Amino acid sequence: MSWLKRLFSRRRFYGELSEEIREHIEEKIEELVAGGISRKELLSYAVARRINEIGVRMALGATRTDVSRMVLSEALRMVCAGLLIGAPIAFWAKTFATHLIHDLPAKTVASIAFGAAAMIAVALLAAYVPARRASRIDPLVALRYE
Repeated sequence: MSWLKRLFSRRRFYGELSEEIREHIEEKIEELVAGGISRKELLSYAVARRINEIGVRMALGATRTDVSRMVLSEALRMVCAGLLIGAPIAFWAKTFATHLIHDLPAKTVASIAFGAAAMIAVALLAAYVPARRASRIDPLVALRYE
């Protein structure tokens, strides 16, 4: 990703960070972007499979906001399930690594909270397009679908 390389090559962004840390940050941002894209595709597939259900809901009086909220809440449920499983594992791994490497800083809560917030933000951004698509479904077209 050339735009990432240009962004991270600026000295004002990094200051005096080492090359290893710079590469690590670049890898994590690329993983976050790739995860967001795959989450968007997964939600798009889920919306496409539920077109009839969404059409029935809208025919029975659900508003566009209700349908968007349904898709966004599905995305948040996926992320929260991952965080409920991953956060305790991350705390355990940090404690385990601290016992092995005594000079390791113990800033566990802040880093995990930042990671969780980043994942929630990416999930909401990734769910925006499928939620918008689901809210714009015409009930008559959706009921004739398939």
